[in-house]
Parts: sequence; structure tokens; C-alpha cells
Amino acid sequence: MSTLLERQIRKLLPEDLANDKKLKPFLEAVKSSYNNQEEQFNMLQRAMRISSEELFVANQKLSEESNAQQEILDSLKLVIKSLQLKAPEKNENLDVIELANYLKEQSEELNNVREEQENLLQNLEHKNEILSNYAHMVSHDLKSPLRNINTLLHFILEEKPELANECKEYINLISNNLEKMDALINGILNYSTLDKERLGKEVIDLNVLLNQLTEVIYIPNHIELQVPKNFPTIYGDTIRIQQIFQNILQNAINSIEKEKGFIKIDFKDRESFWEFSIEDNGFGIPQHQFEKIFRIFEKIDNDQQATGIGLSIVKKIIDFYDGKIWLESEIDKGTTFYFTLPK
Repeated sequence: MSTLLERQIRKLLPEDLANDKKLKPFLEAVKSSYNNQEEQFNMLQRAMRISSEELFVANQKLSEESNAQQEILDSLKLVIKSLQLKAPEKNENLDVIELANYLKEQSEELNNVREEQENLLQNLEHKNEILSNYAHMVSHDLKSPLRNINTLLHFILEEKPELANECKEYINLISNNLEKMDALINGILNYSTLDKERLGKEVIDLNVLLNQLTEVIYIPNHIELQVPKNFPTIYGDTIRIQQIFQNILQNAINSIEKEKGFIKIDFKDRESFWEFSIEDNGFGIPQHQFEKIFRIFEKIDNDQQATGIGLSIVKKIIDFYDGKIWLESEIDKGTTFYFTLPK
């Protein structure tokens, strides 16, 4: 808690309460919890950056070794094909022997590559497990001071109920920031534990999924939501597919400040994949931020309530399915998000 906020809180309190020594422990507890939370959050960001860099290097190495392995396999296929199509002649005995030696060498090299690949995959799995456990641990530790602040706030309001009216603006500010921090921690945990290998493979009726989703999300009365009734059935992880639609839809709702809002969810059949779109008539997104908003902790400049994680989760899930996501937008007219998923 900054000195300015403390001074403003005291300024709005009655004189006898502002100078009351009993208020000091509360302010000190809030300050201590806030500092502790900020330090741990910075530590989590640093850890995620380091772990992400390690995983990127490891994945790059795995990709290079996989390409090398594929080249060996292609060479073996050509050699085998040649042997099948052409029988050796008497004067070609030496060539056959050399070819047999070559196949033996390639087989040994291939086994070595496979062993290295298996070791690398095991190391990656181990690092992913460590990162996931660390994220859960830090998430729990970060939420502790938030719960303490929230509890202390309720305690002082119970003892001094008149504060609810006298300091309404500051109390709401504290509550809103507590909620935002809680959402940010949950988002970081969600992002860091996403794993392509753990994605479910289920039959998903998008008509049912979207109907359930619109019942869960709060949609203000001034916003009209249009959803066709003939959405396709796809295969994937139900929870992750729901996250894609939910995060984009929630962003659309938050962007609408007009008296009459409009959101339309639609799709098109594109032969080997489905192309989905979510259109709104919100305040729009500047073109120079089109790429930025898909990076973690990045958000639209005029959206102070956003955590900067929702769309990065969306992109990560779509990348897992080898899909694409992009957008079109005009300031004060609206935005349309497009994304593809395989059939």
C-alpha cells in the first residue's frame, strides 16, 4: 500500500478515527501483505520467463534432432526401395556388402538418436512437472496475503460500519484490486499448466457447449447475443475448447460501452478445418496492438481491468491444435476475432 493511499484513507476518516492508534496495525498489515504479494508475484514472473526459455531451447533441440532422425529414415526408405526393385548381380556382391554395412551403421545411429530423444523427452516432462508444481505452490503463497487483506477489511468494516459509506470509493478500490489480483494468479496458474500431451479427445457438440457457456457468463441486458443453432461437432478437450470461446466472448462483453451492444458467434466450413468468428461492436483495438494482445501479460492500453492472460491462453490452446487466430478491428466500431480448429 502506497503512502499516498494511506494518507487519502486517513484524510477521509473522521478525525478521531484517523488518529486512532488502533487503525495503525490494520494499515501496517495491509502494507506488509501488499509488499509480500508484490515480491512473490515478481518472483513468479522471473521463474516463468526462465523456465519458458529453458523449455524453448529444449524444444528447439528436440525439433532439430527429430528432423535429423527423419532424414535418416528417408535415406533408409530409399535404400530399402532400391533393394526391392533391383536384384544384385554377381559383380555387385561388393556393393551389396557395403550397403549392408551402411544399413547397420544407420540402424545403430538411429538407435542412438532414439535414445537421446527419449532422454530429452524425459527431461522435458520432468521440467514441465517441476514448473507445474512450482506454479501451484507460488499460486497458493500469493493468495495468502490476498485472503489476509480481505479478512482484515471485513474485520474493520464490522467494527466501524460507518466506514462503508465514508470510504466507499477506497473500499471498492481495494476490493476490485483484490479480485483482479486473484484473477491474475488463477490466469498464470492456468497458463503455466497447459500441456498439449494432456489434452482430452472427446466428441464435443458445440451447440450444447455454447448454450451452457451463455448460461454461465453474465451478459448485460443491453447486449444482444446471436448464436446460430447449427454449430458442428468437433473432437478435442471440452474444457480447453470452452476456454477459447469463453475468454474471447468475455473480452467482447467487456469492450462494449454503448447503449445497445451486439455480439455474434458464427462459423464457416473450410474443407479440412472449421473457421469460427466472434464479432462485437465494442470500442475496437488499435492495429499496432493486434499481435501484442496475444502475448502473456500484455493487454489493451485502455483496459485497466484486464489481466493480460486470457488471450494468451486462447492462442496457446489453438496452437496446440495447429490452428490459427487473428482479428479485424476498427476503433469505435468493433472487433471480430477469427480462429480455426481441425475437423
